[in-house]
Amino acid sequence: MLDTSTIHAIADELADAERERTTVPLLSARHPGMTVDDAYAVQRVWVERGLAAGRRLVGRKIGLTSKVMQQATGITEPDYGAIFADMIHETGAVLPFDRYSNVRIEVELAFVLAQPLEGPDATLFDVLDATKYVVPALEILSSRIELDGRTIVDTISDNAAMGGMVVGGRPVAVDTVDLRWVGALLYRNETIEESGVAAAVLDHPAAGVAWLANKLAQHGTRLEAGDIVLAGSFTRPLWVERGDTIHADYGTLGAVTCRFS
Repeated sequence: MLDTSTIHAIADELADAERERTTVPLLSARHPGMTVDDAYAVQRVWVERGLAAGRRLVGRKIGLTSKVMQQATGITEPDYGAIFADMIHETGAVLPFDRYSNVRIEVELAFVLAQPLEGPDATLFDVLDATKYVVPALEILSSRIELDGRTIVDTISDNAAMGGMVVGGRPVAVDTVDLRWVGALLYRNETIEESGVAAAVLDHPAAGVAWLANKLAQHGTRLEAGDIVLAGSFTRPLWVERGDTIHADYGTLGAVTCRFS
């Protein structure tokens, strides 16, 4: 376990990296005894500082919920990070490329809750009961820690590499569509690069939200009514360069598009 001063020092280091658009060496290599609890403690310090600076917490993202993402990162357990209101963009947004580091895109579904959701025994059915609607989304990954050799403590400390999200398409009630079979085609500059279906996320994207509610209960908190939850990617992360246009076609649920300038 890391002491409080070390946790705050790591949070300072990551805040500097976010501000300067740089990356820092692996935390797991420099702090070999670092635990998952230590990593979430670092993340909480980062969130508290954001709140103190006037940012508004509006939800959570879940990462590493699908086999393709676990294989892409070499990490075999999910994690979560915070979503602030200023991270959310509408489809068609033009985003400054220099706002992010190691920019990648993921294809996801976002759950918007109508009522609170609390663990430790939340189930997939509790998630469906609590959900107001589900909407297509793209997650923008921005890593402030070097990528090669990352472990779960690196990703958690880095707010699960959350950089931002783009929301679009058609919101749908959970009882009007089989969420497991929601599919998407991911294009970069008019060329299809990835495709997948939402069942790749723990067999049902709502299962990821249940996992999150139960994990948050271990940390003494819960999801609130109105929260937005990115349920995890069902494609591999797609690297993005300056000038790229990204388009995700979700079929009957519509499309999400953004461009990096």
